[in-house]
Amino acid sequence: MYIDLQKESSTFTLKILVMKPKLIHWIILPILFICCSKSTAQQLAETILQDVSLKQVDSMARAVIRSGFNAGSGYSQIWARDMNTFVETACEESNPADLRNAILLFFALQQPNNEMIDGYVLKKDFTWYDNTPYYSDAAPNHVAFKNTVETDQETSLIQIVGKYICKTGDCSILKETIAGKTVSERMELMIDYLMTERYSKKYGLLYGAMTADWGDVQPYDDFGCDMNNLSYRAIDVYDNAMMIIALDYLQKMTNDQTKKTHWKELRKSFVKNTRKYLWDKKRNKFIPHIYIDKSPIPDGFNELDVHYHGGTSVAIEAGLLSKKEISIVLKQMVENVHLSGMPSIGLTLYPVYPEGFFHGGMSKPYIYQNGGDWTWFGGRMIQQLIAYGFVEDAYTQVRPMIDRVIKNKGFYEWYGKGNIPNGSGNFKGSAGVLAKAIEMFHQWAEKKQINCKFKSK
Repeated sequence: MYIDLQKESSTFTLKILVMKPKLIHWIILPILFICCSKSTAQQLAETILQDVSLKQVDSMARAVIRSGFNAGSGYSQIWARDMNTFVETACEESNPADLRNAILLFFALQQPNNEMIDGYVLKKDFTWYDNTPYYSDAAPNHVAFKNTVETDQETSLIQIVGKYICKTGDCSILKETIAGKTVSERMELMIDYLMTERYSKKYGLLYGAMTADWGDVQPYDDFGCDMNNLSYRAIDVYDNAMMIIALDYLQKMTNDQTKKTHWKELRKSFVKNTRKYLWDKKRNKFIPHIYIDKSPIPDGFNELDVHYHGGTSVAIEAGLLSKKEISIVLKQMVENVHLSGMPSIGLTLYPVYPEGFFHGGMSKPYIYQNGGDWTWFGGRMIQQLIAYGFVEDAYTQVRPMIDRVIKNKGFYEWYGKGNIPNGSGNFKGSAGVLAKAIEMFHQWAEKKQINCKFKSK
């Protein structure tokens, strides 16, 4: 008998030569090495772990987030909707006391009607025109602001607190008293505000003014950020998905079974109504809006054709779509990128609203929130693709986002046609979503890496 151990590519075989009179038999037996015969997933995992560009962008993102809690270069303000997308990385890279105080300052600026502000800034840095500034005796050195066309301020802050606790284990923040009320009580009051001031009893969903997907600029208005007589009250998937995610965190942040049950039942109601009224079964997509009063859409433009990429990614995070539906909407996003000629699935929406529908800088298509490409939301879709097991797709779709960070040496706020960078050059929302996505890639890949052990049958 002659035994020969041979390696062919990544596979080992054991060749046994059995000699009999006038007959020679080669018996080829496979030897099973778990890591040597690599599956597609293991090969992808190896590629991810060896990808130096991911490590480079992660390092760049963490450096940006370490620089402070403002929204990014060019922004002096600290925004809740922005912090919500980089708070987890900030927990790892920032001074814990500074981050905790920055979060608590939002609650100090909560208004008497229990609504939450968009963000805040030191009074000396309040240098832009705003005819409705917000103040609070509990924060005498700061001034706050709010783009009231949106309805994500309260839900963003609740998510910030939930993520902060999950990362740090600091549950004591819930008992912190500010102007006579604890953080827990203030979050409950924020939900009360939404259910009183921004809730449609007819549809059982939250509303804001009509904007482009998750955006905070309304049409037919030169300023565009405040709800006024030019506003069109509208229900969209983004605001309601944000509410569902906030209710998930509220359940986690209480030991009171009565409250836990209340948040759970309220969540069920929002999930049911979002699917009932906003999911288009024929088109396999969310409709852009339900208009409570009248529609602002001009004749000849069918808004039902519009895909809202950002709102859809947040809806996936809220658990509103099945894995099959996620696969479908991903294909739609990729097709929309192809049809639009834009760089990535960070494309806010497609087809875009017609020229002149929005005023100012957004009056032309593929500018800012009307079809601009935002890593800030594209990165959230990457996170959800990883979470739901579409890792290969996620790795393919994240490439243009990673490549342009390296090329432009920064995390730009948004990109126009031709992948031209615009806005803040170090936008922390973009840095935050990519840092988290890269962390998720690495966590997935490390689980797939199995020690090469000999097995035999």
